[in-house]
Amino acid sequence: MVKPNRKTALRIIGINLILFALLYGLISFNKGILRPEFNHISFINILTGSFPNFIAAYIISLGFINVVLMRKLQYGRLIVHVSSVLVFTILAIEEIHPIWGASTYYDPFDIWASGLGSILSIVTFELVARNTH
Repeated sequence: MVKPNRKTALRIIGINLILFALLYGLISFNKGILRPEFNHISFINILTGSFPNFIAAYIISLGFINVVLMRKLQYGRLIVHVSSVLVFTILAIEEIHPIWGASTYYDPFDIWASGLGSILSIVTFELVARNTH
């Protein structure tokens, strides 16, 4: 494990701020432009409806991946896998039983989208980790 110095810590914070700005921007773009434009096409409507869950699971998990890769944590793979599963679990619970008001009604496609985003984050980590070692 590499002890984080000030530069590494600032880089981690900066990248995670960019990720969360990207998350906010993509969800806003989806809500303001894509959903209204394609709400008449049922399949696309399902995709745009579930996109926030997918992108939230993916980008939030990327935040954990960023820390693991930058700090070269000893149990990095375990941390990434567990954090991705926890992100999925929280999003699924929020979908079934809204805690923070992010979900207004139950949609099983949102749970699937959250799972897909979490799985894709693990795949992303494995590909990046393989290419950096």
